[in-house]
Amino acid sequence: MSFAYKFRYIVVGDTGVGKSCLLLQFTDKRFQPVHDLTIGVEFGQRMVTIGKKKIKLQIWDTAGQEAFRSITKSYYRSAAAALLVYDITRRETFNHVASWLEEMREQADGNNNITIMLVGNKSDLAQRRAVSTEEGEQFAKENGLAFMETSARTRHNVEEAFPQSSSMVCQKIQEGAIDLSKSSGVTPGGDDFSRLEPLPPSRASVCCSS
Repeated sequence: MSFAYKFRYIVVGDTGVGKSCLLLQFTDKRFQPVHDLTIGVEFGQRMVTIGKKKIKLQIWDTAGQEAFRSITKSYYRSAAAALLVYDITRRETFNHVASWLEEMREQADGNNNITIMLVGNKSDLAQRRAVSTEEGEQFAKENGLAFMETSARTRHNVEEAFPQSSSMVCQKIQEGAIDLSKSSGVTPGGDDFSRLEPLPPSRASVCCSS
């Protein structure tokens, strides 16, 4: 299927916040309560429609473990957009968001036009909430990020997070803020990367919960 643009996405955040579950829910529309621990990166893709334009999203789900940070840092470069994910039931994952954001911006190689959405995942576990919606909104506002709460289990806002951030990338293209001649994570038309194979999954498992 032809498409107007190809956007390169990355999904970052601590281990166990549900990054892989969000990717699986968005690309395959299914929830896997126990998911293999991501080793390095995993890859998924899906077509979305923004306005009247077909956009191919190529999404790299990065590992949250410190041991793989040197691998995943390379994926920050040339990314058009990123979902920065924390778990609303685990405050430490929210506390680490600032360091993830700092690292992402440091490694972006001058790509100041990367669109970043802060995502508070596991909204279905409201009874165990440790981070308020207002805290997430405030952090996003202070750091120039979009914000949304999601649930990979119930699909709440999963269908909205990627298209909404993609729409923001499209707006930057229309405004001329993204230089398509540079490595901005945006490619007009062209072939996909279907030949790429994700790294082998680990035998270890982590419960995504949602």
